[in-house]
Amino acid sequence: MKKFLATAALSAFIALPAAAQDAPTADTVLATVNGTEIKLGHLIAMQQMLPPQYQELPDNVLFDGLLEQLVQQQILADVADDEMTARMELGLANERRAFLAAMLLDQIGMADLPEEEVQAEYDAQYGSTGAVTEYNASHILVETEEAAQALIAELGEGADFAELAQERSIGPSGPNGGQLGWFTAGMMVPSFEEAVFALEVGEVSAPVETQFGWHVIVLNDTRDQEPPALEEVRAELEDGLRRARVDAAITELSEAAEVVRPELEIDPSVIRNLDLLAD
Repeated sequence: MKKFLATAALSAFIALPAAAQDAPTADTVLATVNGTEIKLGHLIAMQQMLPPQYQELPDNVLFDGLLEQLVQQQILADVADDEMTARMELGLANERRAFLAAMLLDQIGMADLPEEEVQAEYDAQYGSTGAVTEYNASHILVETEEAAQALIAELGEGADFAELAQERSIGPSGPNGGQLGWFTAGMMVPSFEEAVFALEVGEVSAPVETQFGWHVIVLNDTRDQEPPALEEVRAELEDGLRRARVDAAITELSEAAEVVRPELEIDPSVIRNLDLLAD
């Protein structure tokens, strides 16, 4: 936030109210600038819009900094309001439109999610999914089938797979002994997966061709991975449901709105013509 804790030597009539005896409310006046009241509610609303790094500041720093900023903004706004240009009027309208739209979408998206809705989404995504088989494999990538056959012959004579991968593989996993880690169906190219799925643990494949070259693959291990528990994916599910709510609301409201777009022949480059905003 620009000049969050800045001070400015700006001359204006600023009246600070006496300390309130009653409990503060959103209407509690904290300052009056040229006749315009700045209330506690303004600070609270502004605080909600702060980026995370400012949210972590101590309350007393936030309070004083926000009040000072609002006072300075009002001083400047009073002057600008008397010298309003077409560009400023249009920009103000855009800012108001964007703010109201964002607040409505936030209200829609952040409304409470019924637990049954979250459970239904979990069931839809994971309920019919049994344990998923994961595969752990290593490979050596070379340019030709002949080179791959030569590797298989060396492995048959007792050569170490990881050492051959470090020495011969042209793939990025070579320095790591060709290890690919754990993966499931759909994560590798089809011909590579088909070869892996046909292997027994410890078995070396025949040469496998992909768009990257020729592979020699060894299956290191397999394991069954159960679907995640609801709590493990709750945040992801809720985010998806909230996004779906927002998308549905935009679609519904757009379909209900009366939007008229006149048929005009306009050169798109006109959006850079600032002369059109000149008074």
